[in-house]
Amino acid sequence: MARARFLSADAAAELIGDGATVALIGGGGGLMEASATFAAIERRFLATARPRNLTVIHALGLGDRKTKGLNCFAHEGMVKRVIGGHWVWSPRMQELARAEKIEAYIMPGGVMTQLFREIGAGRPGLFTHVGLGTVIDPRHGGGKMNASAREDLVELTRIDGREYLRYKPFPVHVAIVRGSFADADGNISFDQEAANLDSYAVALAAHNSGGTVIAQVRTRVNAGTLPARAVRIPGAIVDAVVVDPDQAMSYDLPYDPTISGERFGPVPAEAPAPFNERQVIARRAADELFDGAVINYGFGIPDAIAKLVAARGDLDRYFQTIEHGTYGGTLLDGTLFGFARNPSAMIDAPSQFDFYSGGGLDIAFLGFGELDAAGNVNVSRLGGLTVGPGGFIDIAQNARKMVFCGTFDTKGTQLEIGGGRLRVARPGTVRKLVAAVEQITFSGPEALKRGHEVIYVTERAVFRLTQDGLVLSEVAPGVDVRADVLDCMGFSPLLPSTLALMPAACFIG
Repeated sequence: MARARFLSADAAAELIGDGATVALIGGGGGLMEASATFAAIERRFLATARPRNLTVIHALGLGDRKTKGLNCFAHEGMVKRVIGGHWVWSPRMQELARAEKIEAYIMPGGVMTQLFREIGAGRPGLFTHVGLGTVIDPRHGGGKMNASAREDLVELTRIDGREYLRYKPFPVHVAIVRGSFADADGNISFDQEAANLDSYAVALAAHNSGGTVIAQVRTRVNAGTLPARAVRIPGAIVDAVVVDPDQAMSYDLPYDPTISGERFGPVPAEAPAPFNERQVIARRAADELFDGAVINYGFGIPDAIAKLVAARGDLDRYFQTIEHGTYGGTLLDGTLFGFARNPSAMIDAPSQFDFYSGGGLDIAFLGFGELDAAGNVNVSRLGGLTVGPGGFIDIAQNARKMVFCGTFDTKGTQLEIGGGRLRVARPGTVRKLVAAVEQITFSGPEALKRGHEVIYVTERAVFRLTQDGLVLSEVAPGVDVRADVLDCMGFSPLLPSTLALMPAACFIG
């Protein structure tokens, strides 16, 4: 029985009414993004000033930092409120938030995927420890990123004497999801996609809220063509299907079956990465790995660790995960972060975040924007811009061992690296080790309560979090501890009786 109507992208855009809450699927670089439908919604608004006053919700980053993804919705009057996991791919929306033209909120990406599932199930929101002690905690701002954001979306509660956060449910009026194939009955398959993300959870939330589910696919097939196990969103909850024959796997990648997991294939050779501070940090951070560890790599410098592990031929020594729901394979980086070639498994993002939330990760490697004396890390608001955590909070708060990776400072830093040593020719003008972070995206005190191990690796020093405070545990060979490290920080770390040197091998090109 067919429920879904097959519509043009422009006709589907007409289904979105003023004031609707619209949930979007996708990741940076065009991953699982219904780009043709997004563009049609933007065209309609530019031509008619409709729809207006939308609430837009997305768990991960969407866009190309220019015109695509979330940027299609970044028009004054079109959007009233944005609840986003990661904003950096949409400078336009960041600027609307800075200018107080919209109500700006952030939430942990994993929490958002799970909240959609709770909404779809009709439960009273998501109850979780994820976000305690961070900017999401009502005691630290409740995820509000500007003065226009006034509503409390999160509340503190206690269950059996323990603190939890309750993320409040809300109706979803429109879900915009994507797949590869739709049959004539509206069943949606993801077989040629690079991930599953939270597509089913978002569709479920909209359908059971009495809303509309719009699915974009590349190909329409006959009823009965799709094997039942290939269907990830059943036609029973799909209202409209948009067929875009030009739909690509990403903005820059038309289609690659080794990335969709349909077949195993050779990994294209890459030019060796230039030897610089990123390589130093990656080498030292990789020393924290152990055989059999279940691991996660975040965006940014942790990419270099993943590449180092692959170059060493060590992929089989660890269980590699991506928060999008992918296991194994060779990670892609840059705008294709979240894609993996030759993955070993793909599950839905809410289930992946269940695994993380329950403590399934042995080690996570994540970047940092700011670090303070309490071991707190900020990645969610930098330079006054809303950045958002993506899956950072869900991962960092729950991995048994956290390895934060980042340069010691930035803007104008000049380093001389080689021969087993590092020399700071000129420190950067922007400090990243500060007296107090602008926002707490990772809470050092919360990590200590949970008994987690926390390490911070930079190119010139390594720090460890202890019950007594942040300890400077290692320095690079060749640095002046006072001039190059202590005098370039906004706080005084604890010093051990004997200060170890970072391995000289980290500094040999």
